[in-house]
Amino acid sequence: MNLKNATALITGGTSGIGLAIAKTLAHAGTRVAITGRDQRRLDAAARDFGALAIQADVANHADGSVEAVAEGEAEALDRFERTLRRGPSRSRVEQVLVDEVVPTGVHTGFDIR
Repeated sequence: MNLKNATALITGGTSGIGLAIAKTLAHAGTRVAITGRDQRRLDAAARDFGALAIQADVANHADGSVEAVAEGEAEALDRFERTLRRGPSRSRVEQVLVDEVVPTGVHTGFDIR
């Protein structure tokens, strides 16, 4: 399979299997974006094999939807959103909703679900 110039989004791409897959794809010429919650590990992985690093938490829901909460530089987030809208091959992306939240530095509480 020729993966040169393909695009891959690897969630959990800073350790374990996700990191191994991301490295393998990057070395095969694939443009790789990785997500993870630890910015230090994201930065290290991005330097190691040239991935686009997005600090994010991604969850798959029982109804088939996927939720991603991400933060970072505007350009990186725009690329991340374009990747989400395109979706993986053989998939159908019906809708991508984006809520932009500008941090105020004031914590007013949280929800427990």
